[in-house]
Amino acid sequence: MVHSFHLDGTYMVLDVNSGSVHVLDEAAFRVLQCLDGSGEISDSPGLDAIRANTCDSVVDESLSELMELKSANLLFTEDPYREMLPKWNKSTAVKALCLHIAHDCNLRCSYCFAGTGEYKGARAMMTPEVGRKAVDFLIAGSGNRKNLEVDFFGGEPLMNFDTVKEIVAHARRREDETGKQFRFTLTTNAVLLDDEKMAWADEVMHNIVLSIDGRPEVNDAMRRRVDGTGSYSRILPNIRKMAALRKGKSYYVRGTFTRANLDFTEDVLHLAGLGFDQISVEPVVANKDSGLDIREEDLDRCRQEYERLAKAYVMERRNGNRFNFFHFMMDLEGGPCVAKRLRGCGSGTEYMAVTPEGELYPCHQFVGQPEFLLGNVFDGLSDSTARDMFIDTTVYSKPDCDACWAKFYCSGGCAANAWQFNKDIRKPYRIGCELEKKRVECALWVKAQEV
Repeated sequence: MVHSFHLDGTYMVLDVNSGSVHVLDEAAFRVLQCLDGSGEISDSPGLDAIRANTCDSVVDESLSELMELKSANLLFTEDPYREMLPKWNKSTAVKALCLHIAHDCNLRCSYCFAGTGEYKGARAMMTPEVGRKAVDFLIAGSGNRKNLEVDFFGGEPLMNFDTVKEIVAHARRREDETGKQFRFTLTTNAVLLDDEKMAWADEVMHNIVLSIDGRPEVNDAMRRRVDGTGSYSRILPNIRKMAALRKGKSYYVRGTFTRANLDFTEDVLHLAGLGFDQISVEPVVANKDSGLDIREEDLDRCRQEYERLAKAYVMERRNGNRFNFFHFMMDLEGGPCVAKRLRGCGSGTEYMAVTPEGELYPCHQFVGQPEFLLGNVFDGLSDSTARDMFIDTTVYSKPDCDACWAKFYCSGGCAANAWQFNKDIRKPYRIGCELEKKRVECALWVKAQEV
């Protein structure tokens, strides 16, 4: 399987199964369109038309170059993973937990999938006991994995800061006893960040995710405080100070764009202009016809905007403002392991969410849906058909993904989004698919400009 595309005068082809990426001249690109998925000529009249408009030698040379790439297993390659599936050991170990430290929040974000932080249930805070049990559950279920991850999430986790500190302290004690190593991530809206919390988080956290949506008017239209006022002026000084403390350690400023700001390039550039060098701005996943949801009629505009962002991104980096945009960061030489390519984030298998009461769900977006309750940190995993469904799901068990050129980049997309829109974790959310494919094309083009 190959995927060819062009952007801003650059002609490119991705060999899906090998991951090889090639920049072609226009003639070779047009010749490629006359070949089928195995590299055989499928459109002889098309080749004849190219010959008529150029010459035989150009077509013959292009065909020769493409066949050389095929012979070198860099184009039209066979799928190296499909045959592995029957031999794949489906047993999995848990390696990461998302701890819902607080089912409460001090903001009222318009697009929040968790209601106002309470996940459409009762407001609650995780106790230290539940947090300690979660750490112990993770250790017990991790098998021979040494490196484990704990994400502190909400609502707003800093509303329950003492419990966060107690969980970290317990995990550090258990490291000494078990030989495991923990990496912690904190996601915060930054309202409660002060000097004490910043210093502690900078020392302890492997990664910190700081939520801000971009331009003041965009952020304040979506990320409002409880009294209805905007949060930008309150959070920006805290976020800038926290980011400055990191000094090369991992962090992201993370925003969301909605139908209200499809010109999200301006928000990325705004954040970059503030000095942030690690930026992620994601498309909203909102209920249909919420007024904020990205719709089919918005897709062309979004594709154009991603291209606009890619061009601006390359220009900014050439001019010395070398910030990273999460979706344009791509490792063409290594990249994700086979399991991640085929199964994705590991929700429901390697990764789970823990509620304040200790209940286990496949990920934070499934919390509160009883059909996806997997067990609890006190009693462990129950005999769950839901978990078996996640274990058996790969890009090959999703027909739409199996036929898609981008499947090894998105790994089948988000199961929670698929369930939200299609009530089937094996039927991907189409809007998300289309945006992901455009982001991959833009990321490959960015790579080509930096060679």
